[in-house]
Amino acid sequence: MPDETIVSNRKVEHLRINLEENVQFFDVSTGLEKYRFVHQALPELDLDAIDTSLELFGKKLRAPLLVSSMTGGASEAERINRNLAAAAQATRIAMGLGSQRAAIADPALARTYQVRDLAPDILLFANLGAIQLNYGYTLDECRRAIEMIDADALFLHLNPIQEAVQAHGNTNWSGLLKKIETVCHTLDVPVIVKEVGFGISENTARQLVNAGVRAIDVAGAGGTSWAAVEAKRAPNAELQKLAETFWDWGIPTAETLVQVRKAAPGLPIFASGGIRDGIQVAKCVALGASLVGLASPMLKLAHISSEAAIEGIHALVTQLRVAMFGVAAQNLSTLRDSPFLRKIN
Repeated sequence: MPDETIVSNRKVEHLRINLEENVQFFDVSTGLEKYRFVHQALPELDLDAIDTSLELFGKKLRAPLLVSSMTGGASEAERINRNLAAAAQATRIAMGLGSQRAAIADPALARTYQVRDLAPDILLFANLGAIQLNYGYTLDECRRAIEMIDADALFLHLNPIQEAVQAHGNTNWSGLLKKIETVCHTLDVPVIVKEVGFGISENTARQLVNAGVRAIDVAGAGGTSWAAVEAKRAPNAELQKLAETFWDWGIPTAETLVQVRKAAPGLPIFASGGIRDGIQVAKCVALGASLVGLASPMLKLAHISSEAAIEGIHALVTQLRVAMFGVAAQNLSTLRDSPFLRKIN
């Protein structure tokens, strides 16, 4: 089976499993429940004047929200990506595309990722697996991914556990950091490194800072487990058992966010992994996040329609604004490092 066929079929399976199966972490939570805001009964603010906007990489966003990288490379993925893009444009939030490896292998699939016609103004992230730099990808493929979708920046995603538990996984990760460093120092757009749901440790974050990344997406544990996804599509019992063993592997989102901020205090940090409401968004911002990403909830809404996705985003922003109101935070700068976020036992 040609490599591009394997990749495209994998994308179809991933999409179906995420829409139809339960692949959430079993016993690992985001850790955000360990933090609680101290309610301020006299906020001395006008709710209508609360400002959730920010500027990042030269783009103005209405809220610190990111439609996290999810899909592409299949016909149904094209419809979902276009619904997501229309929603991101309407609400002026950021969006990441799924891994573009399928379209690099088969340019006919590029259309499943191309959304700029619907979203000319959004902060848009291209996406490739960093490990592909160890399997023949060069700066040329990175540039092709960016140009394919007219992206503002490039996500290089890290997914060693997912690769290790899947059939045909890419498991030679030696020497990869130096190649990431070369990409960071050569590309004309910012390079952001992200996990896919297992989190990034303080040690790894320090390595990435030294390599020159412009931001880090922690993508912690507590939401979708990609080991679980691979267990659902395993071709034999041995691989299924291996993937199931790592179902709950990873660093919870709150914990990885704290670790990465300690290692990279000067970088924008994106928080994702199991985020489900605006209070959790507010907690992530208070812990230091510049953007907060959601994948599974947005995927399910965009599967319905762009209107459903827009409504979901509006609800998140409203919840965020009310949470800010409840802790007397007039803007995101005030919310960040809020004295009213406490860790509870």
